[in-house]
Amino acid sequence: MAEVKLHGIWFSPFLYRVIWALKLKGISYEYIEEDLSNKSPLLLQYNPVHKKIPVLVHSRKPICESMIIIEYIEEKWPQTPLLPSDPYERAKARFWVKFVEEKAPAIWSLYRSTGEEQKKALKDSSEMLKILEEQGLGEKKFFGGDTIGIVDIAFGVIAHWFGVFEEIVEVKVLEAHAFPRLHAWKENFEEVPVIKENLPDRDKMLDYFKKRRMEILSASQ
Repeated sequence: MAEVKLHGIWFSPFLYRVIWALKLKGISYEYIEEDLSNKSPLLLQYNPVHKKIPVLVHSRKPICESMIIIEYIEEKWPQTPLLPSDPYERAKARFWVKFVEEKAPAIWSLYRSTGEEQKKALKDSSEMLKILEEQGLGEKKFFGGDTIGIVDIAFGVIAHWFGVFEEIVEVKVLEAHAFPRLHAWKENFEEVPVIKENLPDRDKMLDYFKKRRMEILSASQ
């Protein structure tokens, strides 16, 4: 197998999307931790446009943006497919990936804001979850059915990071009584061994994101 390297930073949910995809497919790789306050020459060389992580380097060729990386992984290593074989089902999966990409920033806004802006982010987050629960997930165990697929990976930020954000800003959104199917999905997702064994430490995340939130709010005053 050609050499695979992955540049990332330990707290990034976008990094973990790629890690989960690689692990699910059994692809070995070398991980390189980046310091975003002092970006390495390699990171700047591999992603000169956005200058951010994650970056997958395969046979010395860099691929950027987490979901584009996952599409590459899916095409390059078709074992343990993350996309359905049926063209219509593949199109639906890509629709929900795009939906998550467009709507998930509300979760980050909830974490980064206060007051009226935070109220709007809370409303937007709840609306996104409601649509995902009713239209995306439905009665299925995972978005793709009985096994993890590309939509679950795209939406994986909810499984670990959202709970940390909820605790920091002292709000509860993804509760069992409000979103029973998504709540069950979250528990199922986190119990899959590949996911469970590849999540950042929650206490470490709480400490980091609490400090980061204070910095963000201080800078905006």
